[in-house]
Amino acid sequence: MNRTDFQKLAEIRLQEAKALLDAEKFDGAYYLCGYAVECALKACIAKQTKEHDFPDVKIVQKSYTHNLENLLDLSGLKSDLDNKIKDDKEFDNFWSIVKDWNENSRYEFLPNKKSRDLYEAIANIEKGVLQWIKQRW
Repeated sequence: MNRTDFQKLAEIRLQEAKALLDAEKFDGAYYLCGYAVECALKACIAKQTKEHDFPDVKIVQKSYTHNLENLLDLSGLKSDLDNKIKDDKEFDNFWSIVKDWNENSRYEFLPNKKSRDLYEAIANIEKGVLQWIKQRW
């Protein structure tokens, strides 16, 4: 997988999540929303790899996770995020929703509102988390 693959997957997973929301399949929508952010952050991590350089094994091993906070740290975007949160209350609210996602949601039954809120936090055109990450990937 390369950076472009992760960028494409982020977009596809968000489109799939929207289709599931529209079909009132809220559990699956929630799950795929989180994977959209995961893929976007992994695109940012991939951006750090220079062609023909051998990657740092510790970074590679730590990248094989679904934990969004850990991926944020590895992506190099943590300080940018902290600054954005300080300056933008709506974005801060969106990130608060997104950061709580985890891959174990695939085993949960989630309320409609939680799934819709996560989708909005990620997909919002003006202040969504994915839009913010895309400016950096």
